[in-house]
Formats: sequence, C-alpha cells, structure tokens
Amino acid sequence: MKIEFDVKKYITDIKNSDEYFHTFINRQNIAAGVLVLEPGEEDTQAPHDADELYYIIKGDGYLQIKDKDYSISDGLAYYVQKNIPHKFFGNKKQLIALYFFSGPDS
Repeated sequence: MKIEFDVKKYITDIKNSDEYFHTFINRQNIAAGVLVLEPGEEDTQAPHDADELYYIIKGDGYLQIKDKDYSISDGLAYYVQKNIPHKFFGNKKQLIALYFFSGPDS
C-alpha cells in the first residue's frame, strides 16, 4: 500500500491533461485527491455518494453548495454532505483544492 503522495506532481500532471482533478487514494473508507481549476474552466462534478471535505490550497471564487454560494480563499475548508449538489465557479486565479471523501470516490 502506498503511504506517500506527491501532490505537486499530480498538479503538474493535471495541467498537462484534459482532467481537472486526480484521486490519489480511493479505498473503501476514504478517498483523497486534488482539484485544479483554471479561470473560466467549468467544474462538472455531480453529487457524491460520500461526505466530502475540501481544503483550499490557493485560489479564489466560490463554492456553491445547494443554492448557497460560499466565498473561497486560501486556507479555508468546506464540508459537503453526500448527495448534495455542489460546484466551484467564478475563480479569477488558479484554484487548487485537496478533497477527502468519507468513502470511495464514486
């Protein structure tokens, strides 16, 4: 089982791909990954089957959870319950966030 993860490498890999996120742990009881959204890039995620926590490494914009918009900034964390619609939008700078699921990323 892998213990150490190079998030900087995953961020570089994302920039060189058509994806905007990378899940680097995906187990029955936990999943974790990194999301990178460039300005104007659309967050197309659907509600998840597990609770989720986002930690903002850097960026700006908003996280919409249900019908409420939360202003995001470096160092803040956000909790999203399972099956709740949510998405990032309106960032004028590159947005980088770590995400953690209370179960597998499905």
